[in-house]
Amino acid sequence: MARSAPPSIPSALSRSVRASALRFLLWICAWLPLPAARALGRVAARVAWLLSPASRRITDRNIRLAFPQRSPHQQRRLARESFSSTAQTACEMGHVWLRDMRHVEELVREVSGEDAVRATLASGRGVVVLGPHLGNWEVLGLHLASLGRLVSLYEPPHMRELDGLLRSARERSGAQLVPTSRRGLAALVRSVRDGQISGILPDQVPRSTTAGLNVPFMNIPCFTGTLASKVIQRSGALAFFGFAQRVKGGFHIRFLPAEADIYSADLERSLAALNRGVEACLRYCPEQYQWEYKRFRQRPAVYPDYYRNL
Repeated sequence: MARSAPPSIPSALSRSVRASALRFLLWICAWLPLPAARALGRVAARVAWLLSPASRRITDRNIRLAFPQRSPHQQRRLARESFSSTAQTACEMGHVWLRDMRHVEELVREVSGEDAVRATLASGRGVVVLGPHLGNWEVLGLHLASLGRLVSLYEPPHMRELDGLLRSARERSGAQLVPTSRRGLAALVRSVRDGQISGILPDQVPRSTTAGLNVPFMNIPCFTGTLASKVIQRSGALAFFGFAQRVKGGFHIRFLPAEADIYSADLERSLAALNRGVEACLRYCPEQYQWEYKRFRQRPAVYPDYYRNL
């Protein structure tokens, strides 16, 4: 089998420069007061709204699909708020990834629904927390490690130069990261069977057409990964949804119990309940969802392609 050619020196240098620039920006954001870092994100969002037409069109399309009952003015306002929220999340990462855990814990201003999670773990039953791309999901992940031994799947970022930064940031809370492979998935299921806790992102569109089903989300069929449902079924864990909502001065972490249907052996039924759980989270702060992501893709594409010609 022919080996793929190594990356060219200019390409590798370009990635290294971008990674160094990103680390520098994270460092600046880390030592700015959190309100100032968020303000920087809002300014960056205004610039990105003008200079990133593709992301703007994706956000607009998603908002129109998800909230057809809103007026065009309300939809456009929500789209701009989503852009702002996503940029603020990026600028918060300096505080989340580079500052010590005590600082991150102090940013958690309030926690709701956690008693049920703690009671489940105390009973010896494992917990799977489904954390959609809402608010700051990295804050949620770090907080989960304070509730018990956390095992999470980890896939290196596209910019491999940032792999060490991400690993150290997520592991410093005591979390164990396992690869997104059969061996890693088996380790995660074993840990939850043993009464531990795991966090899974339920709203990523899988690459493989065999890794999901087209089920409704916001009343629109879209490709939804089966990973979370399968882990819950195989481990016997109790499922919760969780997110770190952005509030003044920090974050409000919320936990919501999953519907009974999420435990169904019928995958389509389970995934429909999973998406309804994500929708329940969105009702608290729809502007803090990452609407810049092509969430309404279908595989196979038996429904209209909502992102064609964007």
